[in-house]
Amino acid sequence: MQEPSLQERFAPQSICFGCGPANSKGLRIRSFVRGDEVVATWRPESHHEAFPGMLNGGIIGSLLDCHSNWTAAWHLMNARHVDQPDCTVTADYAIRLLRPTPTDGPVELAARVVEAKADRAVVEAVLSAGGKARATCRGTFVAVQPGHPAYHRW
Repeated sequence: MQEPSLQERFAPQSICFGCGPANSKGLRIRSFVRGDEVVATWRPESHHEAFPGMLNGGIIGSLLDCHSNWTAAWHLMNARHVDQPDCTVTADYAIRLLRPTPTDGPVELAARVVEAKADRAVVEAVLSAGGKARATCRGTFVAVQPGHPAYHRW
């Protein structure tokens, strides 16, 4: 049996375009904890391309955003010693596109928390393909409180 991803374990009904297991038209990122990193492997298809053979930058942003968000949620859950992550949302993130990302093979994501407070985490992530870093991300992800539209969305 296949190990459940963070998304499948904690938010199986999520419809998020990037990471929602319940969104049949989404990217369905599957993030896994490996030591102090959260990693994922994702396979692009031709409809994710900006031009033949190269991944669209918006898709790259979605992959890094959602994967980093789950990295923050996992970290904050463990820091608070609870069994379910708070819903976290993106406060800010910046993507740096280093080189074109080919679509002829898998894309690898690796993220780690580099700063944290009680309700937020700063995450740095790298998207690689073909053994080379293709894009990086740094973002802040915040656990939302009652009254926020995303509260209890998981």
